[in-house]
Amino acid sequence: MTADTTARRPRSAARAGLQKPGTETREAGKPTDIGGSADSRIAAEDPGTLRELYREMLFVRRFEERTSQSYQQAKIGGYCHLNLGEEATVVGMGAAMRPTDYLFTNYREHGYALIKGIEPGRVMAELYGRSTGTSKGWGGSMHMYDTATRLLGGYAIVGGQIPLALGAALAIDYRGDDDVVVCQMGEGTTNIGAFHESLNIAALWNLPIVFLIVNNQTGMGTTVEKSSAEPDLWKRADSYRIRGERVDGTDVLAVRDTARELIETARRDGRPALLEAVSYRLKGHSVVDPAKYRSSATVSEARDNDPVARWHAALLQAGVLTEQTAAALEESVAAGVRAAVEFADASPHPDPSSLFDYNYATAVPGDSRRLPADPLFTH
Repeated sequence: MTADTTARRPRSAARAGLQKPGTETREAGKPTDIGGSADSRIAAEDPGTLRELYREMLFVRRFEERTSQSYQQAKIGGYCHLNLGEEATVVGMGAAMRPTDYLFTNYREHGYALIKGIEPGRVMAELYGRSTGTSKGWGGSMHMYDTATRLLGGYAIVGGQIPLALGAALAIDYRGDDDVVVCQMGEGTTNIGAFHESLNIAALWNLPIVFLIVNNQTGMGTTVEKSSAEPDLWKRADSYRIRGERVDGTDVLAVRDTARELIETARRDGRPALLEAVSYRLKGHSVVDPAKYRSSATVSEARDNDPVARWHAALLQAGVLTEQTAAALEESVAAGVRAAVEFADASPHPDPSSLFDYNYATAVPGDSRRLPADPLFTH
């Protein structure tokens, strides 16, 4: 099997001749004061780019806040996990990717769907279970999917996206394309077997994939220190001799720049990499989780490191934003979120007869389409 696979992969065979680098790692601490640390970087950036990054972060924040409200109004059913507190990581990664790059995510993916270019109305419609949604209303919060923008999930099973993302990277390599796969996951996912198996294969076969660990420091209700023997998750790259980086996940420029470097290296050399972005989860694991397992000090620390508020303050201090331009952006974002909600509210529910339409790519003999209320036997 190994020989056959190698024969089918000419680019990987060529890359196998590259000298494998040793472990390349750089450790960054937990989030720091953006206003103090980013002055020179902000001054070097185009003001329009900085404002657009802020607008995108603000849009994800307001969209997720409205999602929480809609869930409480029973307009959204099932499980629902929000990106609140992770906006800088979401937007920074999006800014580092090309539109043609592929993205696989876990179930906390609404923000990633937005930054990948899916219309906000379609994202909200999927949350509402409407036929105009990204998965035609059958996927819901945890199963966003859109081939046009190359967001290939949305996976509810912890780590379920990792082997599939690896397969996409293998397909890119086999075809000789120059796209890259980004595979996002939470910190808890790094303890499952598929994570280690996939990093091993990615390193052996020189596949163009970047593994993004969003470390919000609490896997459901358990801290990283209590669940991982090696809590510095970026160091897990060491075992596979690939590059591992840790970045301040509340600093959108730090995420963008580090992610871009890793992605372009993967695109050029086919070398996989691991990026750990340290951030804070501002709410519980899901919308219905009160997060009583958190101490008041932990909650206070998370609020102090709110990426949207800190980036807003940093841009005001640098003169990139004024109170007037910030207010205008806020109103524009609010109007966009309202339009998404209106679109979802006005969209039809999927017809029950379409429930099984996408079980298989092609017709399968004996495929059962019996609904729960249908009789087992017709006569």
